Amino acid sequence: MAGKLHFSLVSPERELFSGEVDQVDAPGSEGDFGVLAGHAPFMTTLKSGRVKVYDNGRTLGFDVQGGFADVTPDGLTILAEQAVEVAL
Repeated sequence: MAGKLHFSLVSPERELFSGEVDQVDAPGSEGDFGVLAGHAPFMTTLKSGRVKVYDNGRTLGFDVQGGFADVTPDGLTILAEQAVEVAL
């Protein structure tokens, strides 16, 4: 599927990431999931774990401690209880 996904990762302190990416993998409370452009809308809670962001051959990582993920036709927004960028 062609196209980019708009992704935003927000913690109570600040917005850690916002931009167009190829794919995002996240730790859902009912199982890990991946989102590409055009994904069906859904909302889920997150467990503690790593969010991986893939774009043009590079990968970014963020450790999150709970929160929510909301996939809409406009993209993916993660509202994390705590989040920090990590080196992969």
